[in-house]
Amino acid sequence: MDNTQEVILKKVCKIYDNLSSIENLNPSNDVNDLFTQLVTTCTTSCNEFDVTKLPQEIKEKIAKLITLCGKAEGLLESHYSTIIGTHEKPLNHIKTFPYYPNYLKLTHLEFTMLTKHITQKPSKLAFIGSGPLPLTSIMLATYYLTQTCFHNYDIDPLANSKAYDLISSHQDLSKRMFFHTNNIFYVKNVLKDYNVVFLAALVGMDKKEKTKVINHLAKYMADGAILVVRSAYGARAFLYPIVDPCCDLKGFEVLSIFHPIDEVINSVIVARKCSVNQEVYLKSKCCEVEGFINPLNHGNVIEELSIDEKA
Repeated sequence: MDNTQEVILKKVCKIYDNLSSIENLNPSNDVNDLFTQLVTTCTTSCNEFDVTKLPQEIKEKIAKLITLCGKAEGLLESHYSTIIGTHEKPLNHIKTFPYYPNYLKLTHLEFTMLTKHITQKPSKLAFIGSGPLPLTSIMLATYYLTQTCFHNYDIDPLANSKAYDLISSHQDLSKRMFFHTNNIFYVKNVLKDYNVVFLAALVGMDKKEKTKVINHLAKYMADGAILVVRSAYGARAFLYPIVDPCCDLKGFEVLSIFHPIDEVINSVIVARKCSVNQEVYLKSKCCEVEGFINPLNHGNVIEELSIDEKA
């Protein structure tokens, strides 16, 4: 580990110690400042940082930090969803969410990657782990997939209720966006109905659970359907769990991978559900995919887009 990486690790560990001492991770000046420091540290550092090679005790601390990040992100989204939902036309105020620009770029990136591997836009798709502020689904439905029905799955009924409140008054989205309160492991045969499935970064907060979710999707998704997975790379892996495209996507053919170098945090992996015969063939090719980076330029994109509410 070089000096730069040591400095990054010390900063991250100090932030973790400060965060773990806070009982309430609801948005506040202290919590917001610490997470701003953490995000800045992790997104302005070199992508060569490999957290998988750190000592075991540091890995355990990272796992706890990722859990804290996931909890805080859920509370942040719930907080802003409640505020935005109080307006007569909630979607006109969605830009007040502080990470809105990041989601705008990430969604544009994911759609651009997706369209390279589909022949036509899906009639309906599933988003697993949509949460109380389903920005990705809203942006995709508004800007890119304007005829697609979105089936959003979340285990938390309150999250789904808040999410529905955001789109219930919108003439178009209220007819195309649906919210299902389910543990994804109980969602089985219906998964074959979706041409595209998005898996949120916070579904499966550790390696074992993430792999279990992906294996479930591999079992029940239709052959040829597309899975879009959010992962992390480099120092960004202090914030979100890593999905290893070579080891963790059994049953899928990895089509493209993108690792961001700007303020966007999540890496994106696009994969296609294999048939049994394809799985046998791909086992010998798996390691050829590892490390591939899709050179997609997602710089200043759609910054001026706004959601046009209809009465």
